Amino acid sequence: MDLPPNIEIRPDVMFGKPCLKGTRIPVYLILEKLAAGETADEILAAYPQLTKAHLAAILPA
Repeated sequence: MDLPPNIEIRPDVMFGKPCLKGTRIPVYLILEKLAAGETADEILAAYPQLTKAHLAAILPA
């Protein structure tokens, strides 16, 4: 399976759910926050370990 560069699947992290690379933050969590109306800036402020590149990996261009 080809994943974007900032998304990884590791069996030892979050039970193998896709996470943002170098974190334990699952992709679905960020998608839920975006669907609930949170902005990218709010998410980046809440999760300082994330970068804009992490969010770009989740959202299509």
